[in-house]
Amino acid sequence: MTGGPGQDTTVLFVCTGNTYRSPLAERLLVARLGPGSPIRVSSAGTRAPAGDRMDPATRSVLTGLGGEADGFRPGSLTTEKVMRASLVLGMEREHREAAVRLVPLALRRCFTLREFVRLAEGDRQDGGAPVPGGADVPGLVARAAARRGTVAPPGPGTDGVPDPYGEPHDVLRRCAADIDALADRLAALLSAVRAPAARL
Repeated sequence: MTGGPGQDTTVLFVCTGNTYRSPLAERLLVARLGPGSPIRVSSAGTRAPAGDRMDPATRSVLTGLGGEADGFRPGSLTTEKVMRASLVLGMEREHREAAVRLVPLALRRCFTLREFVRLAEGDRQDGGAPVPGGADVPGLVARAAARRGTVAPPGPGTDGVPDPYGEPHDVLRRCAADIDALADRLAALLSAVRAPAARL
C-alpha cells in the first residue's frame, strides 16, 4: 500500500469515461482541500476516450462550483495508477471492482466515493473527532475497510453516483453538486488526519 511514511498520499477517482464524474471529483476535492495540501488527487476512466482537455459541459459546472479546470487531460485506469494510489474511489461499484481486478491486493483501499465517506464518517467519536489510533490517511482507510460489511448502505444502489451521460444539463449540474458535497466531507476527513508530506 502506498501512502506510508515518506510517500505521497494519492486519491484516485474512477468513473467510466473520465469525462464527467471523476474529473469533477478530482478537481472539487483539490478545491476543498485548499492550497498547500500534501494530498495528491487524480482521476481515470475504465473506458476513457482519447482527448486532451476537459469536456466543455464538465468545465462549466466545475468552474461554477469554484473548481479549476485548466491542465486536465482524460486518462485510462491502469495497474500502475491503482498501485500508486493510497485510496481508490469509484463513482459506482463497477469502477471499484475494475480497480480490484487490476490489482487484487488493493481491495482494502478501493471503495465507491459515497461508501468511503459513509464508512469513514462512522469511525468517529460522539463529538465528531476521529477515533484515536492510526491517525494518518492509511489508518483512516484501514479503519473504513474494517467497517465494510458491518455497516449496511441505506438502500440498494445508494453507494453510487449515477452517470449523467446523455442526460440534460440540469442532471449534470445536480450530479456535480452531489459530488461537491461528498468532496467537502471527504476533504474534512482527510484533513483531520496527518497526511505524509508530498515529495518535492
